Amino acid sequence: MNAMKNRVQLIGNVGNDPEIKTLESGKKLAHLTIATNEIYRNDKGEKVTQTEWHRVTAWGKTAEIIEKFVVKGKEVALEGKLTHKSYDDKNGEKKYITEVVVNEILLLSK
Repeated sequence: MNAMKNRVQLIGNVGNDPEIKTLESGKKLAHLTIATNEIYRNDKGEKVTQTEWHRVTAWGKTAEIIEKFVVKGKEVALEGKLTHKSYDDKNGEKKYITEVVVNEILLLSK
């Protein structure tokens, strides 16, 4: 059951070209966003598409794969875990970030 704790699986489209950083150690870091869509019918029977945006981070080999093969619009499946961070902005206000840290990525579109 431990493998099921804090596990996220998403299939969606990449919303921006990934931002890749190479750290001093040589390790790669990738940041991107993924859009997932849920389609349903409202009370009037109208088709509604609800889009959710997910902030995604990947490290190491996974970041290298993203750097080589992932571009805006590409459909991907990913698995990872949710993480939460907070920081104080330049005005001293507390800001919160929730992101998916990717363990695996699968490229779905050509």
